Amino acid sequence: MVKTVAIVGASSDRRKFGNKALRAFRHQGHRVVPINPNEREVEGEPCHASVLDVPGPIDMVSFYVPPDIGVTLLEGVARKQIRELWLNPGAESPELIARARTLGLEPTVACSIIGVGEDPGAY
Repeated sequence: MVKTVAIVGASSDRRKFGNKALRAFRHQGHRVVPINPNEREVEGEPCHASVLDVPGPIDMVSFYVPPDIGVTLLEGVARKQIRELWLNPGAESPELIARARTLGLEPTVACSIIGVGEDPGAY
């Protein structure tokens, strides 16, 4: 099943995991949407400042931002009704997880690249 996956913290820097994730999900056939207010496009995909700026539904969101930034973005995820939330290593914190659950979200705390069946080292 093809999903629309938002990569929060997507980066033009191919060494960063926010870029590797975008390429890994696209390699698996998913539609990827980079989210980063400081980028115009990532890997040829137009970048959005927020998940709320993306037209249509998003099936999954994967966070590659520090927890203090991520916690401020959770309300947008809840408002957009994104059911699948992944918090990658370094993007999680007890406060962020608690806030996500308060908003009715159940985060998966793990590497989403590995979760999709890819090796981050391959990117």
